[in-house]
Amino acid sequence: MTKKRQIPHTYVIIFYIILFCTALTWVIPGGKYIEQVDAVGQKTQVYQQVPSVPQTWQVFAAFFKGFVDKADIIVFILIIGGAFWIVNDSKAFDIGTLHFLKKAKRMEANPFIRKVGVNNFIITAIMLLFSIFGAVFGMSEETIAFVIILVPMAITMGYDSITGVCMVFVAAGLGFAGAILNPFTIGIAQGLAGLPLFSGIEYRLFCWLIINAFGFTYILRYANRIKRNPKISPVYEEDEYWRKRHTESAIEIKFYTPKAAWYSFATIGVILALFCFSYPQTTLTIGNAQIEHLPILPILSALFLITSYFSLKKSVHIYILNLLFFTIFFLIVGVMGYGWYIMEIAALFFALGLAAGIANDKSPNDLVRLFMEGSKDILSAAMVVGLAGGIIVILKDSMVIDTILHTMAEGMTDMGNIATVGVMYAIQNLINLIIPSGSAKAALTMPIMAPFSDLIGLSKQTTVMAFQFGDGFTNMITPTSGILIAVLGIARIPYDKWFKWIWKFMLLLIVLGFLLLIPTVLMPLNGF
Repeated sequence: MTKKRQIPHTYVIIFYIILFCTALTWVIPGGKYIEQVDAVGQKTQVYQQVPSVPQTWQVFAAFFKGFVDKADIIVFILIIGGAFWIVNDSKAFDIGTLHFLKKAKRMEANPFIRKVGVNNFIITAIMLLFSIFGAVFGMSEETIAFVIILVPMAITMGYDSITGVCMVFVAAGLGFAGAILNPFTIGIAQGLAGLPLFSGIEYRLFCWLIINAFGFTYILRYANRIKRNPKISPVYEEDEYWRKRHTESAIEIKFYTPKAAWYSFATIGVILALFCFSYPQTTLTIGNAQIEHLPILPILSALFLITSYFSLKKSVHIYILNLLFFTIFFLIVGVMGYGWYIMEIAALFFALGLAAGIANDKSPNDLVRLFMEGSKDILSAAMVVGLAGGIIVILKDSMVIDTILHTMAEGMTDMGNIATVGVMYAIQNLINLIIPSGSAKAALTMPIMAPFSDLIGLSKQTTVMAFQFGDGFTNMITPTSGILIAVLGIARIPYDKWFKWIWKFMLLLIVLGFLLLIPTVLMPLNGF
């Protein structure tokens, strides 16, 4: 009998990639981009050859450096895992999900929704929300926190964990790729190219609609196949973890409101009052536009206190769901109004976990135990993020990453406009496999690509869109993306199975991106 071939573990795959990159450091010459300023103050990136630093024993140090480099995301994952374990212990998610699905079934009375399908409507509405977040303020890392909510929900609805990840991470990725007002990609790229910020928004809005229409259709077709026969899911065995958790939690739940829940409510009320006193008005930034002097924190706080009071009258479970609901609203305000990032978001969800645990009448020792259990449960996801960070460490420390970039850029001479934009687009996709950070890639590539487009008579706006699409799509497949690896780890989807599922989808999206670039070369468009 022949031995069945084992699929390599995600850790093994990452280690193989690190070994491959280490081998490249012995072949590719070293290079570095140096910023130079001319007489009129114009900054340009000039490539210079430098000695390479071939890697040997550093392949093992790369793991350590990868953990250090990705420490913020790793800690974020551990805090999110611990906090949500505390919340989940209250069974509030189970009640909320079942209540939501019962409400959704009543929507079948609407002829339009009945024709579309209630589940299709729900999935599309959720994906549209996260796509808007991705397109407007570049939601990316924030999706990690929502995966732990939407994957179990997708399983409860009869789908699989891939569908759950698509509802949040892939949807935000589609919005990120078709960015309308994303300051971290469009804003930086247009600024470096010398273009008015967020100019050409009309055509980008059209592209966002087309990308979403195609992406949502593809995901819904897959989800409906899984709904008909869950066993054909490539992650059916892995999803047993979520099905088991759902079965174990499907016990009779007693509705009650302990005194501790009122203490939690009062404490949060005092904290919110202090925040409202300190920040009575907020300026929301949406793309390049600002909405000033909004009393948004006082309004949100008042709404939270009112709804929480009536929630506590019913049950502590409803109160905890209300906590989660308003946590999301405060997250949006924090990101758009105060520039929150991973640390602030982690702190917000940590506070959510503590407030939910106290409301559920848990002692300090119980809270610590639950938090540790949650962090332990999600530790593998945090570990793989650090390991994947070692890939970038090897390429950076060997001084070859800029050489790879420069070599790709040189391949665009003596081509027609369509071919040139196609090569630019291909280069941006390839670079994104090793530099998944949109802002970092914009800083590296746009000072080179923008002047080059001037020389050949290509619109700088077209160059920005080639960067935008090239930066967005492959974030959903590259193993160097700490966010992707974290999302898959939380959803318990092995990378090899994710790759097998998504590569065709990615190929179609990349082709669609190229087709959307062609009109920017052939047609007169506003801002181009």
